[in-house]
Amino acid sequence: MASAPVRVRFCPSPTGNPHVGLVRTALFNWAFARHHQGTLVFRIEDTDAARDSEESYEQLLDSMRWLGLDWDEGPETGGPHAPYRQSQRMHLYKEVASKLLEAGHAYYCYCSQAELDARREAARAAGKPSGYDGHCRDLTAQQVAEYQAQDRTPIVRFRMPDETITFTDLVRGELTFTPENVPDYGIVRANGAPLYTLVNPVDDALMEITHVLRGEDLLSSTPRQIALYKALIELGVAKEIPRFGHLPYVMGEGNKKLSKRDPQASLNLYRERGFLPEGLLNYLSLLGWSLSADQDIFTTAELVAAFDITDVNPNPARFDLKKCEAINGDHIRMLDVKDFTARCEPWLRAPFAPWALEDFDEAKWHAIAPHAQTRLKVLSEITDNVDFLFLPEPVFDEPSWTKAMKEGSDALLRTARERLEAADWASAESLKEAVLAAGEAHGLKLGKAQAPVRVAVTGRTVGLPLFESLEILGKDTTLARIDAALAKLTG
Repeated sequence: MASAPVRVRFCPSPTGNPHVGLVRTALFNWAFARHHQGTLVFRIEDTDAARDSEESYEQLLDSMRWLGLDWDEGPETGGPHAPYRQSQRMHLYKEVASKLLEAGHAYYCYCSQAELDARREAARAAGKPSGYDGHCRDLTAQQVAEYQAQDRTPIVRFRMPDETITFTDLVRGELTFTPENVPDYGIVRANGAPLYTLVNPVDDALMEITHVLRGEDLLSSTPRQIALYKALIELGVAKEIPRFGHLPYVMGEGNKKLSKRDPQASLNLYRERGFLPEGLLNYLSLLGWSLSADQDIFTTAELVAAFDITDVNPNPARFDLKKCEAINGDHIRMLDVKDFTARCEPWLRAPFAPWALEDFDEAKWHAIAPHAQTRLKVLSEITDNVDFLFLPEPVFDEPSWTKAMKEGSDALLRTARERLEAADWASAESLKEAVLAAGEAHGLKLGKAQAPVRVAVTGRTVGLPLFESLEILGKDTTLARIDAALAKLTG
């Protein structure tokens, strides 16, 4: 019998800014769906009114669009299982909870928090499992009446079967959970609000999800959900139990799990710094997976063609910002120059650009762009790299000035000015020869000779290829800046 078409889901909660761990989960689900010509369901888990916000919801949609992770069913797209926001599906959860209660798969629990805490402490002291002890599992009608007379409002708990649960995780292999370690659990709060433990499996069942690929932090809930699935199948709500794959933790600084509170976790940070979506996705895919042992740089198309969830490494993956930047730089160089210039545009305007709008020279920008493309790790670096072209005078970086303008630099600059004045300004090679000759006149190699010229003209010791930069800046401005530097040195 042919297997069912692949249906996976990405179901974030709209709380705060999206983070890179969430993006990695979205990416692996997306790549899995695309590799199998399956369906990606984008579902919003917004049942926590105290924490959810419409702003975060809009950010989630915007982030997915920016990343290029398209979805087949979900917000804005629609689909046969709409609506795709849990806050609009409450009637479904209420109906399923009623069915579970009626069939005996769930029961009302009247225990107060204080009673639960006291019994947990007693269990711990006795060296026993400290989960729920089943106190309300089989209450008599008289006990229920007594609790109701005390005005106790019950929660609804799911009745776990007294059996070992074993399943094969797509990432971790066969896993087994014994009954004493998976106690009965709450599925509906005392105020009637459904919990994640109910709404997530119910939505997966109703949306016919075949594979659940999610973070390792949710692994402990899987045996509970498998038991709930069996009950839902019995009730005709679900058709089958999906296959589970739990993705490894992403670790940050100090080998701690990267949390959404860590600055380097925020997706917005990477967007603001000018990471390319394809560069960021390339790096995030390496957090637990690889295309091959000798290839770190690849396109999303290559990722989709090769992705197999069973190749994901279960061990924690460390987020390395420097490697992420390096991979992004490689993707910048993979762009055609027209695309590169277009993607840099936001950083060439206010509020990022320090120059006046009227001082921006389109011709100079297009001339320097191919040289800039070879040097950037992130697009936001373009602003500091080209500001010397559009500002009336360079922004001097004081450490650069101190490093480059050593004793004798004024004499070198005078000689370089003479040679540059006589050079062919239509040729970057001619300008290089002029500075090389000036250095030789003072017993300096090119590297030492060009440093004072670079700082005089651009303000920094590090930047774009110098002689191409001088050619684009032009003779008059270059010589005037050398004159200004000489005045600063000798004044």
